Amino acid sequence: MTKLQTPIKPATATGSAGSFVARSTVKAADLEHRRKINFNISRYNAAVPKGKQQFAQLELARQLLKNRKWQAIEQLPQHLLQFEQAFASRGGEVVWARDAQEALDAILQICQQAQCRTLVKSKSMVTEEIHLNDFLEANDIESIETDLGEYIQQLDGEPPYHIVTPAMHKSKEDVARLFADKLGCEPGLTPEQLTQVARHKLREKYANAEVGVTGANFLIADTGSIAITENEGNGRLSCALPPVHIVVAGIEKVIPQLQDLAIFWPMLATYGTGQQVTVYNSIISGPRQPGEVDGPTRMVVILLDNGRSRLLADARSREALYCIRCGSCLNACPVYKNIGGHSYETTYSGPIGKVITPWLRGMQPYKHLSYASSLCGNCTEVCPVRINLHELLLHNRHEAVRQGESNLAERLAWKAWKTASLSRTMMNLGNGRLKNRMVNRLFTAWKKQHADLDFAPKTFNQLWKEQETK
Repeated sequence: MTKLQTPIKPATATGSAGSFVARSTVKAADLEHRRKINFNISRYNAAVPKGKQQFAQLELARQLLKNRKWQAIEQLPQHLLQFEQAFASRGGEVVWARDAQEALDAILQICQQAQCRTLVKSKSMVTEEIHLNDFLEANDIESIETDLGEYIQQLDGEPPYHIVTPAMHKSKEDVARLFADKLGCEPGLTPEQLTQVARHKLREKYANAEVGVTGANFLIADTGSIAITENEGNGRLSCALPPVHIVVAGIEKVIPQLQDLAIFWPMLATYGTGQQVTVYNSIISGPRQPGEVDGPTRMVVILLDNGRSRLLADARSREALYCIRCGSCLNACPVYKNIGGHSYETTYSGPIGKVITPWLRGMQPYKHLSYASSLCGNCTEVCPVRINLHELLLHNRHEAVRQGESNLAERLAWKAWKTASLSRTMMNLGNGRLKNRMVNRLFTAWKKQHADLDFAPKTFNQLWKEQETK
């Protein structure tokens, strides 16, 4: 296995364990928030089983998907170079960005060359990762989200709440009030009317934008193409109408061959939204060619590392790069459904976010995310690529300690617990009542979020001896 040789600058964090606990505590007690999330996830849970019916052998399809991603990641440098060569052969440009700042600098340079004042952007989590909208605004470039959910969140000044459904936490009444406040609409519009309002506003932006930005669901190595899948058509408008098209994609998005889409597209659709296939699926292989009448005259793909090489270099955590961003693990996670997406204070929330964020943005500031899990394994069960998410959370905990990201009190406490657990004599000391008093007075932090620990009146050793003497 050859890893990418790309130095990475240290990540800076905006969140903290204290902030995460505080936000989670508030959100977990918000019953209205829980009602909205449960309603939206219940619709997802009703749709996904129907989508799965298209697969005669679903588990075989999942294993095939994982095998193809395994091949892509194990040979990632070769596939990326193959993509670059094929894409460049059709007039496309490739920029290798080691971190967010290099990607932002490249985008700004392209926008300045295009004399860009307005930029339209389709839904893209990787551009959220590098905080593109804030950067462009600081450089006097108007950046407009064109996905309806992202547009709602942009109007409200919030980041996406969910990988697939950015405004999942908002009801139709919330959106109607927001549009009335920000766009001057009549209050109480229906979802259909709200969609028409957004369409009217955005059509003008598409026509006037000098630059369009998209992500890429997949980078196809053998043809040098990007594949975009969406349900609104905004992605096609963002990449086809403006004269310049910028693609920002994480290096893990590569797949070996065009024919792999035959399994990737339907699996992404089924596990992402419960569809058999999404409404719009596009394959773009470069800028406008001679004799073609439409499309951008310039197309640039920015391949972003931004910490992914750290994941790639770790043989155990490398599996997290298989993720196709379907969001199914978020919808299955009991923690996510109670605390919501914004409590994580990260681009990628839920189980997959808890696994990859400490590697992308630094173990020390984000190690607490790996503990925000019941380790129930539901995320692993629903993942279409069969990523062992709950095991990777345990690996993150181990890795944080190995890197020295634990204090003396924590190390001493676990050493004492291990010593006692491995000693039958110590485990047999005292009765259950005595142990309850001692442990519940000692573990005060645990008791803030949990009920008192309650030991059995008799130890297993005592019960075994009593059984043997009968």
